[in-house]
Amino acid sequence: MDRCIYGCSALSFFFLLFTASASPHTLEPVHHNITGSGQINSNSVLVALLDSRYTELAELVEKALLLQTLEDAVGRHNITIFAPRNEALERDLDPDFKRFLLQPGNLKSLQTLLLSHIIPTRVGSNQWPEDNNSRRVKHVTLGHDQVLHLSKTKGNGKRLVNSAVITRPDDLTRPDGLIHGIERLLIPRSVQEDFNRRRNLRSISAVLPEGAPEIDPRTNRLKKSAAVPAGAPPVLPIQSAMAPGPSLAPAPAPGPGGPRHHFNGEAQVKDFIHTLLHYGGYNEMADILVNLTSLATEMGRLVSEGYVLTVLAPNDEAMAKLTTDQLSEPGAPEQIMYYHIIPEYQTEESMYNSVRRFGKVKYETLRFPHKVAAKEADGSVKFGSGDRSAYLFDPDIYTDGRISVQGIDGVLFPEEEEETVQKPSSSVKKVVQPRRGTFD
Repeated sequence: MDRCIYGCSALSFFFLLFTASASPHTLEPVHHNITGSGQINSNSVLVALLDSRYTELAELVEKALLLQTLEDAVGRHNITIFAPRNEALERDLDPDFKRFLLQPGNLKSLQTLLLSHIIPTRVGSNQWPEDNNSRRVKHVTLGHDQVLHLSKTKGNGKRLVNSAVITRPDDLTRPDGLIHGIERLLIPRSVQEDFNRRRNLRSISAVLPEGAPEIDPRTNRLKKSAAVPAGAPPVLPIQSAMAPGPSLAPAPAPGPGGPRHHFNGEAQVKDFIHTLLHYGGYNEMADILVNLTSLATEMGRLVSEGYVLTVLAPNDEAMAKLTTDQLSEPGAPEQIMYYHIIPEYQTEESMYNSVRRFGKVKYETLRFPHKVAAKEADGSVKFGSGDRSAYLFDPDIYTDGRISVQGIDGVLFPEEEEETVQKPSSSVKKVVQPRRGTFD
């Protein structure tokens, strides 16, 4: 029985071998790009790229952490790389755009841009459509839903990928792919829109710095300072409409005869902003606090004087939904951020316990007299109502006892409360209100 089995197997093997040798044109050669040890083959197009004249592109590929992705791609199929010349990335590229691509928070944009220069198939220079053919050949790239169109110009027959001229066709060819040199960088629309949105946000004029508000130690309220000492650094004011202002929660009083602690508010604010950046998904919030406004400086001053703050931080996805109209007015970024800062120390647990117990809680904000409402919803804390609501999405991103940062999935806007503004007696009673929110 064993002999029969072995004999049949051997006969089948030789039959298949004979069939393959008798029909060489029916089988396509398969190139194995990865060795048995899992390492990329030295004859791979990826190795050729890293050792090629396209040093700027190769450097970006490494910075974008795409080597493993491309190794997986050549392990499955041939690829074609459209490589911009070095000058296109060194001198011809907008410095602001290049700086945008290299920022850690924009890694996905950089990856999308680079993968949009690579198609998962082999396309040699002899496979371009003829110049007398009006149609353009479309190829899907490794980028997210990005497409490249191949065509030839009429008359001179220059090869084009989108609108970029192929300057070095078939510059590097390997068994698993090839590289065409192109005159310039191909920028996907989605990446351009991300850059334009960030650039427009940076161009918005912030409120001109004025004197910082003073804090009345008797009432724990902010009030507009009458004068600014000569030589004092400019800081952004908490808007003049805040007087008499919301009551802030001060630092715990020292014991009898005990020393009064000094808090380095600037260092604490820097620490929480760095935490936002490393946490990921909150780069827009950090950008507004540091670059577009002086809020980081003002928050540092308040914390140094012993006050505590809770920041409701909208994530990048929420910030991306802000329209130009919402940001075009002078001081709009400040006004938005004021409404997301609560002048008391709250954690995810304390806020959730409050809404569980009282149903609905209203917290004062630095955008006086507007308050942000919170309630329990779907096992979490929900701020605002209707289309202007947001859930507590990333709890306790940063909590150091003085600054608390809670990530939310929407940008909050106050409802128009004319009645609250018109009540003159509300400022008299505000001193005795509890500092953990007011309850309906």
